[in-house]
Amino acid sequence: MADEVQQTPKRGRRPGGTDTRAALLAAAREVFSEQGYDGATVRAIAARAGVDAAMVNHWFGGKEALFGEAVLQLPFNPKEIIAHLLEGGIDDLGTRIIRAFLTTWDAQGGGVFAALIRSVAAHEQVANVLREFFLKNVFAQLAGKVADDRTDLRANLVASQMIGLGVVRYVAKFDPLADSDVETLVRAIGPNVQRYLTGSLD
Repeated sequence: MADEVQQTPKRGRRPGGTDTRAALLAAAREVFSEQGYDGATVRAIAARAGVDAAMVNHWFGGKEALFGEAVLQLPFNPKEIIAHLLEGGIDDLGTRIIRAFLTTWDAQGGGVFAALIRSVAAHEQVANVLREFFLKNVFAQLAGKVADDRTDLRANLVASQMIGLGVVRYVAKFDPLADSDVETLVRAIGPNVQRYLTGSLD
């Protein structure tokens, strides 16, 4: 009888199948945890997952969306929501931001946001990457598109308003703000966010 030859699994990159997405998410969590948002690269994440770097764009559209889903578990793609917010006029951007924020997180019952805030409170590294991500890839992008001056301060002010609103509505659950309908809060808070973006800060 001929000796049986044991087949050795081939090594190399994964095919571009559906398992690639899961591998990229797992690799991204590891690389972002080790190197932070700025230090992590698409190439390093893809290498860790054993796939071509092009697969990051194929499955997630870029580093920002991959980070949002893998680490922050965001229910939206940052690039897509920024593009959506900037489709309308600048004069009512503040109200659109509040409406988009609330409708997105309300659809998740507020649980994802609450879990995110608790993670920030428990882990300094999570707080650092959250700050880097939201300021650089969401609020700073918006402020940079519409503001003529002090864009960093404006981005921080918008971030403070949005995160504070989320904490009060979804974590501390202060009444009546926690139970108010979206449009009531849009009318009440939208003008504040608009001033932070385009109004005078003096």
